[in-house]
Amino acid sequence: MPLHFNKVEFIRSAVKREDFLRDGLPQMAFAGRSNVGKSSVINRLVNRKNFARVGASPGKTSQINCFRIDGRAYLVDLPGYGYAKVSKAERDRWGRLMESYFASGLITLGVMIVDARHRPTADDVTMANWFYDTKCPVAVVANKLDKLKKSEIEPNLARIRETLGLREEDALVPFSAERGDGREELIALLQKMAGEEL
Repeated sequence: MPLHFNKVEFIRSAVKREDFLRDGLPQMAFAGRSNVGKSSVINRLVNRKNFARVGASPGKTSQINCFRIDGRAYLVDLPGYGYAKVSKAERDRWGRLMESYFASGLITLGVMIVDARHRPTADDVTMANWFYDTKCPVAVVANKLDKLKKSEIEPNLARIRETLGLREEDALVPFSAERGDGREELIALLQKMAGEEL
C-alpha cells in the first residue's frame, strides 16, 4: 500500500537522545547544508507550502524534527550543517545530537540534499560517510535543478556522484523544490526503500 505523503503531521522535536522515537516505524532521515533548501524540498514532497519552516536565515533547524507520514513512517528533518554564523557551543551541541541519532540504529534510509549547481563540500562528504556507516540505503537529492542549463545537468550529477563516492546502489535524484521536478521520482524511491519495513 503506497505511503500518502500529503497525510503528514508534526510529532516532536528531539533535543536529546531520550526524545528519539522508538516505536518501530521506518525513519527516513533528511540531511543537508543549511542553505541547500532542505525545508523547501520537504515542503514540496508533502505538498504543503510552509510545513517545514523555511527560515529567513539558514541554520534555523537546531533540533531533530519528526513528522509522521500516513501514520506508517517518519520523515526526520535533521539540523542543517556547515553554517558558520552559529556559536561553536551550539555547533558542538548539534554535532553530539546528530552523532547519537546516527548511532541509535533507528535510521531506515538516508536522504541527503545537495546543491545541483556546486561540487559537494567537505561537510557533505562527511555527512555521506555518516549515512554509509549506518549501513542503510542512501538517496541523494540534487536540488535547485531549475538554476542549471540543460547542458550542465549531466556533468554536475556526475561530479556529485564522484565527490560523494556514491555506490552503485545509491540513487541520485535531480530535483527542483521550486518547480516540483523529481518529486514523483523521489516519492517512488522512498516508497521502495521504506517498503520492506512497512
